Amino acid sequence: MRKLLLLVLIAALAATCAQALADEGVFHGGDILYTQPLKAVLFSHKNHVEDLGMSCDMCHSGIFDMAALSAQSKPDFTMAGLEEGKYCGACHNGSFAFASNTQCARCHVGVKGYDAMKGGDEKTEEGEH
Repeated sequence: MRKLLLLVLIAALAATCAQALADEGVFHGGDILYTQPLKAVLFSHKNHVEDLGMSCDMCHSGIFDMAALSAQSKPDFTMAGLEEGKYCGACHNGSFAFASNTQCARCHVGVKGYDAMKGGDEKTEEGEH
């Protein structure tokens, strides 16, 4: 019974989020800004869904959970994990898409990119810009 209730709640939350994004004219899930294990990696749903025509279930059928940012809490969400074919590395392997260990700046926006996206000039933990 609890599992059924949990599934109903998850479905309701997903529908609410989808409707909120649709109301804003976003039909692809929005951008995801990963901040762990380092700052910052940008994932563009628009690029993958609208521009490349990928379907949601290509990634959300086992590679990634539906909950945004849940991957970054997992210990294997690292460049080594990607190079082993996990997460982004499932496609970004050099055959299907550019390899995850090449063209770093296509995904890694860094501290300055993170600050620009957040609309501020925040200092890093070391006190640098």
